[in-house]
Amino acid sequence: MFDFGGFFSDIKGLIIGLITIYSYVVLIRVLISWFNPSPHNPLVQFLRGVTDPALDKVRSFLPSFFWSTGIDFTPIILFFLLKLIVVFLNNIFPESTIPSP
Repeated sequence: MFDFGGFFSDIKGLIIGLITIYSYVVLIRVLISWFNPSPHNPLVQFLRGVTDPALDKVRSFLPSFFWSTGIDFTPIILFFLLKLIVVFLNNIFPESTIPSP
């Protein structure tokens, strides 16, 4: 018989792991942006390619004073949204309700 509890627990763990990795990628992007690197650098191009879609989506919902000034608050809001997703997943699939094999 298929263990749905273990399956959902594994899927939840995978999603939370990917969100954690993505949070670190966003953090690296923010830290690198403080040094104004060359836009032709492959690492910078990768980081921008991975993080710009999410940051642009957050910027589209915010008034322009949150991101058009010298300090960009969109990564902070993105971190908050990613943390909300993790909390939401942990509340939907708590470990105590998932039957163990």
